[in-house]
Amino acid sequence: MTNGTIIDSSVWIDYFNNVISDQTNAADNLLENRAVVILPVILQEILQGIRKREIFDSIKWLMLSLEFFQYKEIQTAIDAASLYRFLKTKGVTIRKPNDCLIAAICINNSIPLLHKDKDFDNIAKHTSLKIYKIKNDKN
Repeated sequence: MTNGTIIDSSVWIDYFNNVISDQTNAADNLLENRAVVILPVILQEILQGIRKREIFDSIKWLMLSLEFFQYKEIQTAIDAASLYRFLKTKGVTIRKPNDCLIAAICINNSIPLLHKDKDFDNIAKHTSLKIYKIKNDKN
């Protein structure tokens, strides 16, 4: 178990593009408090979309400075496939298989997920996926 939060690539992409939102502000707070863990699949999703080499290198080094969460790859792949199949029986189709992998890791290890992707909200409706609650000062 970890004390960190996984930040999905849907938030990281906005973060690196300087988009200001509740999610990117929460990511800032998590980073300041060293409360972020990352997964290799999220690293891949972030890096594969970067066009410029110098930006690729700087983001790569930043991401590599974070704590990577270790998990059992084979069992988690099976759990992700089972999750996808379970959600299909509920009438929910997840668009990206990686989302089931990320969700399975979070579910299996009780790690909250900060995201900006409706597929994760749909997964959370039918499972024990913990969505990171954004603290809003406006309330």
